[in-house]
Amino acid sequence: MIAQIINLSPKDVFKYYALKYGISEGSYSYGRFGLEIRQLFPDLAESLSNEISKKGWKVFSFKDADEKISLLLIGSIRRFKAIAEGITKDSLRAYAIKLFNIINFFETYELTSYNINNKHFEFNQAYIMGILNVTPDSFSDGGKYFSISKAIEGALRMIDRGADIIDIGGESTRPGAEEIDEETEIKRVLPVIKEVIQLRPDAVLSIDTRKKAVADIALKEGAAIVNDISGFSHDTEIIESIANHNATVVIMHMKGTPKNMQNHPEYDNVVEEVYDFLFSQSRKAAKAGINNIFIDPGIGFGKRPEDNYDLLRRLDDFKSLSYPILLGVSRKSFIGKALNLEVDERDIPTSMIESYSLSKGARVLRTHNVSYGIKLREVFNKINNAAIE
Repeated sequence: MIAQIINLSPKDVFKYYALKYGISEGSYSYGRFGLEIRQLFPDLAESLSNEISKKGWKVFSFKDADEKISLLLIGSIRRFKAIAEGITKDSLRAYAIKLFNIINFFETYELTSYNINNKHFEFNQAYIMGILNVTPDSFSDGGKYFSISKAIEGALRMIDRGADIIDIGGESTRPGAEEIDEETEIKRVLPVIKEVIQLRPDAVLSIDTRKKAVADIALKEGAAIVNDISGFSHDTEIIESIANHNATVVIMHMKGTPKNMQNHPEYDNVVEEVYDFLFSQSRKAAKAGINNIFIDPGIGFGKRPEDNYDLLRRLDDFKSLSYPILLGVSRKSFIGKALNLEVDERDIPTSMIESYSLSKGARVLRTHNVSYGIKLREVFNKINNAAIE
């Protein structure tokens, strides 16, 4: 069972679900939400539908191509909680509890907090993750931090300017990039991690890797977060490494691999497909004992420009995943294509999109221009929480 709370205020979003479930488009009303429950076997779907309907709630049903059933409820968050609490049939109580927890997290999204390397993160606030690519060929700054000394200087500079997290990567993940072996990746990132931790022991470092071996050694040397752009698809054993080190994880969606991800990606419903992947992978992480989880829809990773815009516009539809949203849009090609800008001209539109994404639920911004990001963080935190000084 996968459940998602959907903002039905955008008319095109309501129209999509109205067509899917045979709902009159004339019943549109601004401010309503949908609670969609997907991937149900027919018997379970019928039982849930009957239990909810007998309380007087309208339930819409749709049969998927794989013969599984999706159910849709329309209303308010308060109404959805009442529906979940009203499911009293013994055989359905476990599902009712799962539904209630998903609804409750959506409602209390900003009350979540994590402790990472002795730093407290409260997600009524925004945080900045500075990007440090120790590579010769990353799309934005390839070669800038390729020498160990320059990488260390870059990391320290971002930390001293106020970045909350530094994301260190030794493998380029730009479209078309070839995979490198783990030994090369370790050789690039390990000296940087060791020296930065030596000089700034309180720094929160993230290792941007898909490989268990790289994650293992980075975590042993002081990294606290694993940012896996494959969402455990590349190396399933990486979950074990993260759990064993009691580390934090970023689970990202990517269609394909960096080498082929932009070779004609297609989606029927990009928000649903990305959500379902992140739902499944985040549950695997939680089951393995990982407590601190971020989810990332993977803007620009196996997405067309229109897919990226759909994900950004409907970013709040990911809040019911139960984990804070981390987002990386910095200097990406969909910005350049829309505005005809070179990579080094994209910082201002990047900040504009980042600002919008914070209003839709993003709480960690992975960005190249840390100075811009910090200004954005401070303004957002002042607006979002008047008690912050």
